[in-house]
Amino acid sequence: MRPYLSSPGKIGALTVKNRVIMEAMGNALSNLDGSMSAEDIAFYEARAKGGAGLIMSEAVSVSSNSGRANPRNLCIDDDKLIPGYCQLMDVLHPYGCAFFVELYHPGRQGDSALNGGRRMFAPSAIQCGLTRQPVIAMTTEEIACMVQKFINGAIRCQKAGVDGVLIHAAHGYLINQFLSPYTNRRTDYYGGSVANRARFALEIIHGIRDACGPEFPIAIRISACEYLDYIGLPREAGITLELSKEYAKLFQDAGADLLDVSSGIYETMNTAWEPTGFDQGWKVELAHELKQVVDIPVVCTAMIREPDYAEGLLKDGVCDFVGSARAHLADPEWTNKALEGRDEDIRPCISCLNCMKTMACGEMHCAVNAQGAFECTRSTLRQDGDGRPVAVIGGGPAGMEAARVLALRGFQVTLWEQNDRLGGALLQAAKPPHKEKILAFVRYLTHQLDKLGVTVRLGQAAAPEAVAELHPYAVLVAAGASPLIPSRIPGIHGSQVYTASDLLTDKVTLEGQTVVVIGAGMTGLETAEYLKSKGNRVSVYDLLPEVAHGEHFQNIIDIEHRLGDVPQYTSHKLVEIAPDSCIFETEDGTRKTAPCDAVILAMGMRPNQDVAQQFAAFPNCHTIGTCVQYGNIAYAVESGFLAASQL
Repeated sequence: MRPYLSSPGKIGALTVKNRVIMEAMGNALSNLDGSMSAEDIAFYEARAKGGAGLIMSEAVSVSSNSGRANPRNLCIDDDKLIPGYCQLMDVLHPYGCAFFVELYHPGRQGDSALNGGRRMFAPSAIQCGLTRQPVIAMTTEEIACMVQKFINGAIRCQKAGVDGVLIHAAHGYLINQFLSPYTNRRTDYYGGSVANRARFALEIIHGIRDACGPEFPIAIRISACEYLDYIGLPREAGITLELSKEYAKLFQDAGADLLDVSSGIYETMNTAWEPTGFDQGWKVELAHELKQVVDIPVVCTAMIREPDYAEGLLKDGVCDFVGSARAHLADPEWTNKALEGRDEDIRPCISCLNCMKTMACGEMHCAVNAQGAFECTRSTLRQDGDGRPVAVIGGGPAGMEAARVLALRGFQVTLWEQNDRLGGALLQAAKPPHKEKILAFVRYLTHQLDKLGVTVRLGQAAAPEAVAELHPYAVLVAAGASPLIPSRIPGIHGSQVYTASDLLTDKVTLEGQTVVVIGAGMTGLETAEYLKSKGNRVSVYDLLPEVAHGEHFQNIIDIEHRLGDVPQYTSHKLVEIAPDSCIFETEDGTRKTAPCDAVILAMGMRPNQDVAQQFAAFPNCHTIGTCVQYGNIAYAVESGFLAASQL
């Protein structure tokens, strides 16, 4: 179906069965001692079974006592760890899938508390602006010792039957720190010139080649541009594309077999792990330009989500392999579906970064795939529906996911949705700029319900009498939530006052007006961006002392970049809405008046529990999603999945 994606590719002496690479991504699944867990093996097996030609492991530390960045960080610094990798290879290889271990040390981006309270190694004693951990500049003796740790890690991988190694010289980790003039201020043998800054990486490549022989594949991953201009610094203060061209040639000459092209460091994190504001293919020029200066194959990573787009990159000679991480988290079967032309069956990543947010809390959750990283406990659905009727009330993310899972289990599912299309709150969430990726998930769920034979009754609010006619085995109520409107505030029901839902469902259109948005959560900020895109003059106010409280910091940075000069006022309590203004009270009791033509309320949502109560008398009735408590897409999808799989 797609000849370029499906064609075999060579990496040194290794033949990879197709051109699809599942890129490295942390999953927080390893054992606490850094060894391979059963959950790790199940996670990677699902992606190998899904057709990936090559899987890159998560970042695997070459030093468990100085090189940890999270508590569940795979390591490869002790022979006792080899059996875990052997077991993984025994599981993956029957699928024809190759596997590389990504060798790394976090350097200044590590966590001192996880490394015995030590100061984190770095080429120069320059603290990371994000992690702010204590740092120490490495001595030449420590550098030599670290080089050997990388070599020893590769030797252990080879002993375990691993197909190759990926040297992690990207994303601001230790090797990247040596390469970058932003973090390497040394004046000795390892700093100053291009050749000197590359020396650490080159010694690692040469050492692995000498130890593991000419046939063992060595890949290197680089941040081809650190994009320091994203944080207001000169781009040329760090690694740029032009500098990467010099490094790429040096790496090739040293014996690297593959160049894996990424970008960014922790301080410019959004250019490495992109939120929704970045479009598919936004940085393909990095891989394309580097391919012109080397003869070894090049991997392109650029938020590649769509099979046709991936095929086009290969056809046009932009790269030799296409890489993605989150696409394979969202759908382990991405490769098989892409190669078979089953695009409508691909569960799409929506770039929400719920994976990053939750992994920082110790347990990764994918917003659109409730089974992702839970392969040991959630991968198998019982086949016990036996055609029994089940009613689902509500066609939002929780209801649609529940209906999908129930149908897979063999239940006869009928879903009611009072609006004329499926999607629920997702349709509103997709309306602001750069949020249209959410619609791909709506299309996926809609197609699955149709494919699985779910009866969908659109434009009909479910009535208990109609549901009773089914004689349902169970009723799942996913009635969602409604905008919260605190009636105690004078003027809040004025004719110029609307909710964010009114705006995002096109019940009201505002253009060229002065608008005050009440609420600086993500809904308020995204609504402000939508209003700005329509030519309105917008300001945002919130009672809390910070915007987007509880939201993942990358998403906040992303939208703030686009909001630009939109004024945002925190610690402002709304006390009254007048016909032509809003009146606020600040912390010191001062009153402030904000003139406006219209007011948009984004003050939260109230679960529609009154709807749920209508069906409480049915046996086996369960309330799911934001009908229980208001949450994000991830909460709704997981709630729907768990209720349907455990019924």
